[in-house]
Amino acid sequence: MPWAPKRPCTFPGCPELTLNGRCDKHTREERKIIDGRRGSAWKRGYDGKWQAARAEFLRLHPLCHRCHAIGRLTPSTVVDHVIAHKGDKESFWDANNWAALCKECHDRKTAQQDGRWERRRYA
Repeated sequence: MPWAPKRPCTFPGCPELTLNGRCDKHTREERKIIDGRRGSAWKRGYDGKWQAARAEFLRLHPLCHRCHAIGRLTPSTVVDHVIAHKGDKESFWDANNWAALCKECHDRKTAQQDGRWERRRYA
């Protein structure tokens, strides 16, 4: 595996050396800022009504949709919005846009869609 030297954190004035652009401290600080702007899950619509709908959907769809497609029997634990609702209440509540997934499949899907596994490029 190729080896790359550590470089200074890309946060202005931070001398910490890292391989990922930002040091752990500044990565955590950025995540807090982003999460603060995003609002709580409750404010984004994941309230008691959602919890009840989610529980019923998981009761009716007990197996992970993606695992089942490849012959694995894994319990579903997450109700995923197949197409991101982006705050649209109609899309949020459209059960035809829901899929029952295990946490591993949901995390993988979300990371792929959000580009979290792509290598970050800094200018």
